[in-house]
Amino acid sequence: MADVNPEQGNEKTEEESQLQEAQQELETWKAKVKEADDVKTRLIFDKVDVDDVKTKAQKEMTDLLQKRDEAQREFAANMSRQEELVLTQQRRNQDLLEKRKTLQAKLEAAREESVRLRENFKVRVQVPDINVKFTRQAPEDHHQEGDFIRGVFVFRQMPSVLLRGGQALITFEEEQVASQILRLASCTVPCENMTVDVEPQKIRMNPWVQFEVHLNVSTKEVKVSNIPASCSEGRLEDRLEISLSRPSRGGGEVDSLVYDRETGTAHVTFLNPGVAEHLAIKGGYSVDLDTRVRVKIENIHRQELRQFQTFCASTKRTVLLDNIKNRVDEEELQDQLEIYFQKPGNCGGEIESLHYVPVGGAVRALFSNDTVKTEN
Repeated sequence: MADVNPEQGNEKTEEESQLQEAQQELETWKAKVKEADDVKTRLIFDKVDVDDVKTKAQKEMTDLLQKRDEAQREFAANMSRQEELVLTQQRRNQDLLEKRKTLQAKLEAAREESVRLRENFKVRVQVPDINVKFTRQAPEDHHQEGDFIRGVFVFRQMPSVLLRGGQALITFEEEQVASQILRLASCTVPCENMTVDVEPQKIRMNPWVQFEVHLNVSTKEVKVSNIPASCSEGRLEDRLEISLSRPSRGGGEVDSLVYDRETGTAHVTFLNPGVAEHLAIKGGYSVDLDTRVRVKIENIHRQELRQFQTFCASTKRTVLLDNIKNRVDEEELQDQLEIYFQKPGNCGGEIESLHYVPVGGAVRALFSNDTVKTEN
């Protein structure tokens, strides 16, 4: 049997103890390593999740930024369109205001022209007041051809233009010369030691009228006035008829007599023509009422306006010279104007007449029909 050394036994026990401690420590470290691996794995998974969330958030942020940029661009485009629409509307409103102002000016000018034309075309005729009393209807053949003295009067207004101070009218012998002068904007006329600028213009004439007055004077009818109401109406009519029927006083056989008590007048129709003319020429007549009374006798006439026409005309050979400054003597200026416009080099020609109105004056020029041409 072998001998066991006690020291060797103790050493072996210590080695086993150290080995056991080392194994325990190894197990501990293995557990820690495993735990660390678990933590690492968990962290790796957590990191992957965070990266996914981050990537998703970044993508959402990018999408939102793109949408914001698109919204800003769309907003800017809408603002630009709205501003353009506002500017367009403002320009349209301004154009409408200008158009309205122009139309108002034209309307005012048209109203003034209408007033002027109405004044020019007014025919002022004093028509006497006539009180008419209807007693019966006259037959259609009541008036024969010889019952009236007929007359037709033609009234023709002469074309005219008002010349004001600083204007002149010049009439050439040829229309072509007047046309040449009207093409010039202005003419410089030498006068002594200075020059005078004149502006040739087309004459604007006032419209003129022409009409006929048809006058029919009855050879059988008269109006008797200034009849006093001295008796009853029937008796008064009888006495008037008897008095007017006496040839010794210039009367004649009475066909009808109508008396108006309110006006003190009578409408008398004689049977034969000529009596009414004779009595109207005398103007008065003595009638026997309660006393002898002098009454007034007047013709019965009817007038009718016919063929009323208005015309606009322009001059053929006459030109208006305007804006003439009164710097020299009137006669001297008229002579220089005539000399200047006679020269062919100044587009002039032979002058028929020239009339200058000095500043401060005014005159109306009348034109004969052969010096104007009628316009539609």
